[in-house]
Amino acid sequence: MWWFQQGLSFLPVALVVWSAASFVFSYITAIVLHHVDPLVPYISDTGTIPPERCLFGIMLNVSTFLGMATMYVRYKQVSALSPEKPRILRLNKLSLTLGWMSCFGLCIIANFQKCILYYIHVLGACLTFGVGSIYMLVQTILSYLMQPELHSKDIFWARLAVFLWSSSSILSMFVSSVVLYSGLYGQNLVQKLHWDPQERGYTPHIISTVSEWSLAFSFLSFFLTYIRDFQKISLRAVVSLQGQTLHESPGSFRTEEQALLTAGSI
Repeated sequence: MWWFQQGLSFLPVALVVWSAASFVFSYITAIVLHHVDPLVPYISDTGTIPPERCLFGIMLNVSTFLGMATMYVRYKQVSALSPEKPRILRLNKLSLTLGWMSCFGLCIIANFQKCILYYIHVLGACLTFGVGSIYMLVQTILSYLMQPELHSKDIFWARLAVFLWSSSSILSMFVSSVVLYSGLYGQNLVQKLHWDPQERGYTPHIISTVSEWSLAFSFLSFFLTYIRDFQKISLRAVVSLQGQTLHESPGSFRTEEQALLTAGSI
């Protein structure tokens, strides 16, 4: 059995590989068609013009589903490992809520392009990266609380390092974006897809775009830390029939079952 076939480790692997591919494929398509500059464009700019916009949207929608599934499995795993620890259980529920909000933001990014509906796109980015970073923080705290009995210290330090990487990328991106869009370097820069290195504002633009790529890959790196944990868990569905046939209502089935039990007891 290969390592990615153990337990549910294929989920975080699929999330990371698929999401990275969505960034890379849309970037390559946009570069080949000369829609953006080759040197570190915004990720959103590589998914603005067709046909890469279609590819970008479809692939990120799949990433949303994979992210929700991965976060749910993580939630169930922590619940099963710490069933009698209220503090961990509360943080675990908060983590799932934050994680799914982040996934919803990713869905918004995929379907509302930056150059068309800018403010909705920014809302999606805030949900994805802002709320997503809080999700990472809560998971890091959970890793700290679960060590050394359930988690090794190495996993905690790895997640803390990735969280700090993500936080520094957010700070760098926020500051450079505020400077860039402050009006000092011109208007309607949101629509601008091509930059000349000699232009004013090029330096904060590059800092902002590099920070965005760094932020995206810090998120993907965080889910890589789930692989070893997911190798030790599997989920199965339990089928519970509510009727003997598919055209019966659940109520009639319960009535028949109760009648049989009464008859048996008599």
